[in-house]
Amino acid sequence: MSHSLEGRAVTVVIGDITAPAITVTRHKHQPVQVGDNKESKEQPVDVLPSISTHEESLSEEDVLVTKKGFCKEDAQEIDEATSHTQLVVISLVAGAMAGAVAKTTIAPLDRTKINFQATQQKFSARRALGFVGECYKKEGLFSLWRGNSATMARIVPYAAIQFTAHEQYKRVLRVDAPNRDTPPMLRFLAGSMAGVTSQFLTYPLDMARARMAVTHKDTYSSLLQVFVKIWKNEGPLTLYRGLTPTMLGVIPYAGTSFGIYETLKKNHQVHSDRDKPNPLERMMFGAVAGLVGQEEGLFHGLYKGLSMNWIKGPIAVGISFSTFDTLKLSLEQILLSR
Repeated sequence: MSHSLEGRAVTVVIGDITAPAITVTRHKHQPVQVGDNKESKEQPVDVLPSISTHEESLSEEDVLVTKKGFCKEDAQEIDEATSHTQLVVISLVAGAMAGAVAKTTIAPLDRTKINFQATQQKFSARRALGFVGECYKKEGLFSLWRGNSATMARIVPYAAIQFTAHEQYKRVLRVDAPNRDTPPMLRFLAGSMAGVTSQFLTYPLDMARARMAVTHKDTYSSLLQVFVKIWKNEGPLTLYRGLTPTMLGVIPYAGTSFGIYETLKKNHQVHSDRDKPNPLERMMFGAVAGLVGQEEGLFHGLYKGLSMNWIKGPIAVGISFSTFDTLKLSLEQILLSR
């Protein structure tokens, strides 16, 4: 009998010692009073809610970033890179459309200018209107846009690259950045660099088109064949023959046009109650910029068709600048607001 009691006592002692040791590994215990004997028993209390409470305090973005395995700064860099890429694509699309709309609008004036240059007639408004009327009567209205599709092959990539490059140079040079006064020379520099970039990248296309225009149609069957034959027979540098004088004309023209246009927009923002001019005001600013820029180019003696350029130059620049800004703002609101 004594042995059985001792055995039970030992069992109870062992149980009292081992049970808390096992539960401590998973729970935090608190003493609880039971009955009259004041004997304390420990009741497990879960500490895991503190972890879930911390997770709930995090934002959804933080939790997702943590689960994906990279820090929040990396996520912000990815968002900035994505946004920058979208802005570049928007500028390319808006620039291409701006060039196409402007060139299509002045296509009849271009054909009239070519006619005066080919026939060596002295330009006059009366003769120009007479030529337009004669084309309309003999060949129809759309004859005034003959050759416009070939012009698009050059102007679309040229305008897309020029406007996109200008936006990037403005960002790098911090032109009109917040809380910063921009000197006019920086605007001129951004514009001239944009003109140089677009001219350099599209000049081989101009060379190939000119080569096709002055050679027999059996010499080259396609524009691609022009590039291939010139590359093999004359070397790649032939594609850039005559680039230097062209660049000397582009630098003052593009720099002055973009510089004056951006300056007029900035002055409008300062002296009016509106942050941005409307499309008609943009067109007027662009026309003034094109007119002054054209004078810079004409001063260097690198432009022909002087009288006709006085008419079509400001119109083309005004339309292209206004179209680019309007399309760019609209596309940004549609794509970046999502």
